[in-house]
Amino acid sequence: MPTVQSAWKAKFPQLALILITMIWGASFITVQYGLNFSSPVLFVGLRFAAATLAVSLLSLKYLRHFSQYDVIAGASIGAVIAIGYTTQTVGLQSISSSESAFLTALYVPLVPIFMWLSFRHKPHVMTWLGVSLAFVGLVFLTGNGFGAIQLNFGQIITLLGSIAIAFEIILISYFAPRVNLRRVTVLQLAFASLFCFCFAPLVGETTLPKFEWPLIAVLCGLGLASAVIQLVMNWAQRMVDPAQAAIIYAGEPVWAAIIGRLAGERLTPLALIGGLCVVLGVIVSEWRPKWLKKR
Repeated sequence: MPTVQSAWKAKFPQLALILITMIWGASFITVQYGLNFSSPVLFVGLRFAAATLAVSLLSLKYLRHFSQYDVIAGASIGAVIAIGYTTQTVGLQSISSSESAFLTALYVPLVPIFMWLSFRHKPHVMTWLGVSLAFVGLVFLTGNGFGAIQLNFGQIITLLGSIAIAFEIILISYFAPRVNLRRVTVLQLAFASLFCFCFAPLVGETTLPKFEWPLIAVLCGLGLASAVIQLVMNWAQRMVDPAQAAIIYAGEPVWAAIIGRLAGERLTPLALIGGLCVVLGVIVSEWRPKWLKKR
């Protein structure tokens, strides 16, 4: 059945991105546990140091002949990764996880908006509809509404993180077709780690956490997860529109909620409706009805 096989092959990048949202969602509980052993910024720096090592071991034969463009791409993406993960982790110390998920989810509508403003890349009307469904779903999923936004320190810094994540998605899509995948993945993870270590003293984090086996296990697991996530993002976003990628990434809190339920948390009916809206958003963003011309 060549037609079915070709259809699956064409959708494989999207399926790969869905898979990493599952990994991404599963990492939330692990991060919460790891913060028992380390301050947030240094924790993120150590996480990406472990990820850099993991990707380097998988990419030894590619780690030569770095070009200036590779370094620029790696530093640019690494900077927004560091900002996004650090601000989200710091914010979690003063706001609830549901507020964090809601505010971080603002990258879903921000990606097509920034693409439109920066590159005049007007998204397809179905992408806009998918964005709207996914964003509404994320609001329901957290169990909060717009009234939950009071713009305290934790909320403001998490909002900054959502902007950084939006630019991460855009920059990956911009650089991915123009660079060597393995080299740039190593560079962006290394720069993300370096930026975190440089930023840590500015917020008073001057002492590395004590050596503890639970922390080592968490860092190894998160490092490997981050390595897989960044490799797949860099590869798949060569073929997936950044606005559509943002919709798929919006499934991350859905998986986080499912895993949280398995860990003993209860999903409210409103959260279940929200998860359904996110899934519908993914489907709608990929649908291109014949009667609707691309706009």
